[in-house]
Amino acid sequence: MYVKVYEYHIQKEKVAEYFRIQEKATNIYKKYIDSETTYLQSHDDPTKWMEITTYTSEEEYQKNIAIINENVEIQLLFSEFHSLLSPENNHIKEEDFTKVRG
Repeated sequence: MYVKVYEYHIQKEKVAEYFRIQEKATNIYKKYIDSETTYLQSHDDPTKWMEITTYTSEEEYQKNIAIINENVEIQLLFSEFHSLLSPENNHIKEEDFTKVRG
């Protein structure tokens, strides 16, 4: 299984908006690709989030992500998401993994 992990900081007062955006984005993704996402919030820093999404395979992900990224609504949702990032820590860390057990 192919896994994408994102780490970012969401403004504390924007969490409800964050989940609204994530729900809409998930609905779009599900039209094109099978995936499962887990959202983790840090105990030490409540603005710090990790998003872990598992896909059937990297090939399936690569085949569909270009189509998804062309979707106008996804582009708007990403822009909205970016506006929720903490101004003092507004970068998004992205990493790829292979799930080997579990």
